[in-house]
Amino acid sequence: MSGRVVLVGAGPGAPDLITVRGERALREADAVVYDALAAESLLSLAPEHALRIDVGKRGHSEPVHTQEEVNALLVQLAREGKRVVRLKGGDPYVFGRGGEEAAACFAAGVPCEVVPGVSSAIGALAHAGIPVTDRRHAASFAVVSGHKDPTRARENVRWAELGRAVDTLVILMAMKNLEEILGQILAGGRAPETPAACVMDGTTGAQRSVVATLGTLAARVREAGLAAPAAVVIGEVVRLKPELAWFERLPLFGKRVLVTRQANQAGEWRRALEAAGARPVLVPMICTTPLRDDAALTRVFGALASYDWLIAASANALRELGAAAHERGAELAKLRARVACVGGASAAAARELGFAPEALAGGDAQRLLASLLAQQNWRGKRVLLPRAASAGAALPAGLRAAGAHVDELALYRTEPAPFDRAALVAELEARQIDALAFASPSAARHFAAGVGPEGCAAARSAAIVAIGPVTAEALRATGLAPDVIAETPSAVGLVAALEAHFAGRQQEKTR
Repeated sequence: MSGRVVLVGAGPGAPDLITVRGERALREADAVVYDALAAESLLSLAPEHALRIDVGKRGHSEPVHTQEEVNALLVQLAREGKRVVRLKGGDPYVFGRGGEEAAACFAAGVPCEVVPGVSSAIGALAHAGIPVTDRRHAASFAVVSGHKDPTRARENVRWAELGRAVDTLVILMAMKNLEEILGQILAGGRAPETPAACVMDGTTGAQRSVVATLGTLAARVREAGLAAPAAVVIGEVVRLKPELAWFERLPLFGKRVLVTRQANQAGEWRRALEAAGARPVLVPMICTTPLRDDAALTRVFGALASYDWLIAASANALRELGAAAHERGAELAKLRARVACVGGASAAAARELGFAPEALAGGDAQRLLASLLAQQNWRGKRVLLPRAASAGAALPAGLRAAGAHVDELALYRTEPAPFDRAALVAELEARQIDALAFASPSAARHFAAGVGPEGCAAARSAAIVAIGPVTAEALRATGLAPDVIAETPSAVGLVAALEAHFAGRQQEKTR
């Protein structure tokens, strides 16, 4: 049997807190059996062919499958020869029933391994500025599950003794029985004035925290509306939060940013936004459809060695060039041309094909054209220009005017991507989106057409950011004048522009 099961801890919430080994297991998976608390974006790490099976639950909802059914599913998939990743929130062995699942695999003769993960008992608190130990305040800590019926909680967890036994007490899955649990800890003799806190949705841009005392925490949590998933911590280490709460001080903490890029291209933007504390909201406005003109491809691939330059204004164009060459058995290595690209994403795509870009312009095709025209005499030069069917005419027209012979090769077209218009407009009207980010003129146009006049009117209450001047011009044409234009056309540049924008608005409020 070649199949096996890998129990992978997904971490406490932020997708980039998964371990390197856990990420590798996902990339090699034939099936992913996942819980609700595992970050959804982690599923994109698995190959396209991999099965994705939701068996999880959130909070105190009824499970999708019983534990016995999950165990049987893991064994069945592995016996089919699949490499199965069981993706679990936090760590598989910290209140995750990982031990039961591993035991079921071994009992069935199925190979199984475990990849530990960061537990919310430590990770969520660290992001809230609360270390579980600190030699000035705490030399011991305990982690306990509060997910019990109140009556059974009395029988199975000795809360009174536990409350006095350690310096720091961390309780997971406690929200349903919070008053009961804290009441028993107080009854056991822990001082009511002991510092305490609750952290909800820890390590994500949705993180919220409440600091109180042991005696007042339950009431404060209910007043604030905190709910599962959350971690409760009791002990002197909570006093360190005002000093150490680094995550909640990030420049975009809690900001919900609409990302309009295609899902398979939004990863860099999502990671950059999350690193700044933001909450990316992925709603693609465009999708791409490959185009294959057999006659044009035959002509181009038959003349690869004759081109002096390969010029690309988009990463998509280069990816589709590589795909078309692979489909037809063409050898791109025959293309000895010099390479020029717009932006870092295009340059990265060129390197993936084995090319070394020597001309790189930020912003748009017009900037690249100006840079290229200043470099050399283009008379008689042969240029291969892979592109979208609807790409602008300025770049090829400028090269031809300079005397170059340009072969335009349309390899894909962009189309409006379907999305839930009513839901997005409702979020915009409720001002639940803080910023809208656009990476292309087509995304700007499809957004405006998709949400309609009322959606555009509501969008103006949010910060509108464009990746460059061409996208900014397209936004203006739709009536959505950008508030921010990134200085560099990259995820990092976009985030830096948003940070500066919101910092400026904050300064205006404090004047």
